[in-house]
Amino acid sequence: VQLVESGGGLVQTGGQLRLTCVTSGFSFNDYAIGWFRQAPGKEREGVACMSTTDGYTYYSKDAEGRFTISSNTAKSTFYLQMNRMNPEDTAVYYCVAQPHEGMGEGYYLYMKYDNWGKGTQVTVSS
Repeated sequence: VQLVESGGGLVQTGGQLRLTCVTSGFSFNDYAIGWFRQAPGKEREGVACMSTTDGYTYYSKDAEGRFTISSNTAKSTFYLQMNRMNPEDTAVYYCVAQPHEGMGEGYYLYMKYDNWGKGTQVTVSS
């Protein structure tokens, strides 16, 4: 399983970015996929996750209404569109994937995921 993120960078407060995760090595269907982030000195947190099986989505309170997770099954790729960004969004963002079976309600739990990308830095200036 390989996950490769891209699209990070520097953006001003109020701006937007779209992160992309290109996946390979597994069947894109029937997986839980998502985005986590980790800021300096903070725990890794789930931002947005979804099931490619039934379309279930999870958003953190910070992400709800500003971020959107989506996927393109034909390209085995998924995205995180981030709008109205603020400095608190500054972090390294990781894409994750895990077989859907056994996820239960734990999409937002980082320990549920065995497959991680290397991360992409997102910095929001004030």
